[in-house]
Amino acid sequence: MRKLLFVIIIFFFVFSCQAEETTPEVSLDTVEDSLKAAAEKSEDTLRISISAVGDIMMGSDFPSPILPSSNGEHLFDDVKEHLKADIVFGNLEGPLCEGGTTFKNIKSGRSFAFRTPPVYAKNLADAGFNCVSLANNHARDFGSKGVTSTINILDSLNIEHSGPIGDIARLNIKGVVVGLIAFSTYGSTYNILNENMAYTTISSLSDSFDILIVSFHAGSEGTKALHTKNTFEYLYGEPRGNVVKFSHKAIENGADLVLGHGPHVPRGLELYKERLIAYSLGNFCVYGRFGLKGATGKSLILKVKLRRDGSFDEGAIVPIVIERPGIPYIDAEKYTIGLIRELSVDDFKENAPEIDEDGNIFRIPKP
Repeated sequence: MRKLLFVIIIFFFVFSCQAEETTPEVSLDTVEDSLKAAAEKSEDTLRISISAVGDIMMGSDFPSPILPSSNGEHLFDDVKEHLKADIVFGNLEGPLCEGGTTFKNIKSGRSFAFRTPPVYAKNLADAGFNCVSLANNHARDFGSKGVTSTINILDSLNIEHSGPIGDIARLNIKGVVVGLIAFSTYGSTYNILNENMAYTTISSLSDSFDILIVSFHAGSEGTKALHTKNTFEYLYGEPRGNVVKFSHKAIENGADLVLGHGPHVPRGLELYKERLIAYSLGNFCVYGRFGLKGATGKSLILKVKLRRDGSFDEGAIVPIVIERPGIPYIDAEKYTIGLIRELSVDDFKENAPEIDEDGNIFRIPKP
């Protein structure tokens, strides 16, 4: 790019000299200044686009098959045009594997195990997904073999992933190196409950990437968990962390965007130190096994543009309704836009981003 700019600038000077029938010398300092100005302008206009969604489970053949027809190839038909971005991210609930044994007691009524046939992974790639989280309470439903199978399949489709310790997603976008690390509240993954280790890891990674995205699967669940509070949360006595404290500390230690999921409902957005936090992206594609009453059946595609320094530039909420048995569609009634506007103001006051009626999210309050 520098060589091309150099040639263009030289051509400009030569052309100007010929037009004036003069032959002044071209100053190297002038050329360097022009190159520097062009490079700064390029950096100032560069934006990294991200489309992020919540929980994805494309059907399970365990304990009995509940699977979409045609291997699920139509699951994302109504939404895939709205997913287009440099980075398309979602939380993959459950392993992509065949066979195996689950350690979960599914007879309790409070524990569920998913197992999605590997052939369904192609639907993710076809919809544009190039990065997923494997840090959640279902990734290990079929043990380490299920995790290994999932990672191998994702690798074969060039879909980056993070979840197991040591597993960091890495994407090179327009010459900008972007990292994504996924956390949960479980010891088999990067764990937000191990605070010192979590913040130290984020700080270390922020030095290795131009932009660092942090995802977490935490917080309580269900329609009673719509509001985000700066307190420690539990679900049936299980510790689910303080997601506000974690998100703020993540940004203070170098994170540029925080994407939450786990509550199965949308939660509010916060702007903290010019970085965006989405506290829950809700469900997205949850075929056959998830409850879809109320806000659990309403969702979004969060579209974000980050500047080269990682700061939030602009964004948008694409409202989604999840139709039974769990397929996402664009919501003409725009329910989620109104919900997130209300939750953001209620929960984060002056830190709530400006969101208009069409779902556009602004870096500063709109004039």
